[in-house]
Amino acid sequence: MRGGSASDAVGVLDRMTAILEAFDHDDRGLGISELALRAGLPKSTVSRLVATLVRQRYLERDGKHLRLGLRVFELGQLAEQPRDLRAAALPVMAELRHRTGGHVHLAIRDRHEMVCIAVMRGNAPAQPIARIGGRLPIHATALGRAVLAHASAASVDEAVAAGLTALTPRTITAPDALRRQLAAVRRSGIAVDVEEFAVGVSCAASPVFAPSGALVAALSVSGRTDRFDADATAAAVRDAAFRLGRRLGGDGPPRG
Repeated sequence: MRGGSASDAVGVLDRMTAILEAFDHDDRGLGISELALRAGLPKSTVSRLVATLVRQRYLERDGKHLRLGLRVFELGQLAEQPRDLRAAALPVMAELRHRTGGHVHLAIRDRHEMVCIAVMRGNAPAQPIARIGGRLPIHATALGRAVLAHASAASVDEAVAAGLTALTPRTITAPDALRRQLAAVRRSGIAVDVEEFAVGVSCAASPVFAPSGALVAALSVSGRTDRFDADATAAAVRDAAFRLGRRLGGDGPPRG
């Protein structure tokens, strides 16, 4: 019985998580039917779990619509590192956008993905590669490879085992090719992807190091490939990442 109860509790938690993650940055409110569709759950299940989430302040009702509640915001405020990192990065990102004209992204790693915690739109015709809170595959983006290049061999093996999905014809899907790319990133301090994540879009990224020397994020600039100066953009991004590290109290990437 104990094992069954624990399993049931995990199942409920998974369903509640699916409901909370169904909300998007631009949502003003969702009805039960839309929530059920996005979460992939029966309406009856969603209705029952929503009542609990409202009672616990994770959701708020506005007529027939629901939105994320105050408790979610309160928990978000506990995520000090991303918030402080973002605050330190914004002036650097603004200067980088002015220097390159491209879309600037700051992202942190979450297992086999990168999560964007700050985005500044530039003058590039192409759309930014992600919105705030958006997730990007670690193997197919410059942001991801800038971080993965400095990860342990075991961490790289885990990323490879998770699958190197092809997103465009140019995505690196061979493990040996990915490892060669990561070695090049470690040497140069810069990762570049040319239409590996999205056709027509190129990106350059560099790692950001904390005062302790730990890698905490990656900074990037993206733009339309036919207007993307890879060398100039890479130099600007590498310099900006180093300056952000200095703002955090660090000395930037190790020199080898």
